Amino acid sequence: MSTQVHPSPSATEQAFTLNPLRWSQRTGALVAGIALTAMVFLSIFGYLIAINGLVTVNDATKTAAAITASPALWLAGIGAMCVVVVLDVVAAAGTFALFRPVNRVVSAVAGLMRTTYALFLTVALSQLVLAFNNLGSPEAALTAIESFGSIWNTALGLFGVALLLIAYLSIRSGFIPKIFGILIGIAGVGYIADLIGLVIVPGFTPTFGLFGFVGETAMIFWLLIGGRRLPRS
Repeated sequence: MSTQVHPSPSATEQAFTLNPLRWSQRTGALVAGIALTAMVFLSIFGYLIAINGLVTVNDATKTAAAITASPALWLAGIGAMCVVVVLDVVAAAGTFALFRPVNRVVSAVAGLMRTTYALFLTVALSQLVLAFNNLGSPEAALTAIESFGSIWNTALGLFGVALLLIAYLSIRSGFIPKIFGILIGIAGVGYIADLIGLVIVPGFTPTFGLFGFVGETAMIFWLLIGGRRLPRS
């Protein structure tokens, strides 16, 4: 009578489980880093090139004409941003796994805040679909596009709170240089400042969040490079 021995899952198999509760810190860092890197390129194409590139501020007729002339580009931009939504949730799961040993509750709240932001972005993107379906009425289309911007800018305030929590966890972690946590904290404050400006200052144009580019980019590099030195289990 022979006894079959079932080998335990390899480190590679464990790394690719879909359950972030089982991810190692190293896996969490790499998953978050890869997701954030992809988001950068998708956002550049989806928002800056495809969507924003076809919109003329305060000119409904020109905007509708541009979208009508390039419908595939507009829809591709929306599609790219929908992928960004999914990657936002993936990044939230990755950072939860990364910072879980530092503070499980705070890392979970940070992940929840980022996921909530992703849901708001989904609602915002639905306005771009509405705009596409109303190109025959340029004013209605432009109103929907403006609603997209308003909802997204409001959601970025939630994103800012998530970044502040990540900043706190980074500084407390001991395995991430504190400068990265400080830079992420500055980014979070910028997004929150933009939200406050939108609420209390008529005609305010969000600008402070742009300063977060440095901190967010630096963190991506650390996740992809420094994350490789973290424990596998």
